[in-house]
Amino acid sequence: GGIPIMKGSEIRQMTTVDLLGRISQDEDNLSKMRFQVATSQLTNTAQIRLLKKDLARMKTVLNERKRTGEA
Repeated sequence: GGIPIMKGSEIRQMTTVDLLGRISQDEDNLSKMRFQVATSQLTNTAQIRLLKKDLARMKTVLNERKRTGEA
């Protein structure tokens, strides 16, 4: 259950606009999850770590595109 984990290859296939949208969506999800943990509604705290890793991967791809001038 929970949020599907994305592979680096999947992320690289996304457009920059899609990536930006997904990042803001996932950041919202992350804050909701943190709130659920604080109120003991979320028991699978590993999901937070996985979501943070996905966010980091997406931001890395965005930064690579900025550096190479693709964005």
